[in-house]
Amino acid sequence: MKASYGVWIGLLAIVLAVFGFFYAPFWLGGIALVLGIIGLSFPQKRLAWSAIILAVIALLIPMVP
Repeated sequence: MKASYGVWIGLLAIVLAVFGFFYAPFWLGGIALVLGIIGLSFPQKRLAWSAIILAVIALLIPMVP
């Protein structure tokens, strides 16, 4: 059961990070970053790290002039 939560948190974080590319990058990217960090406590580390990387990219894109 715990592994299933990790998959859902990782996938939700990735979806929020991708939506953060197009709409409200600071809010959605920040939430995805937090969910990715929480996802590191579950066995699915690859999903968590993917979510963290996408969230950081979503947060950095609006800062580029």
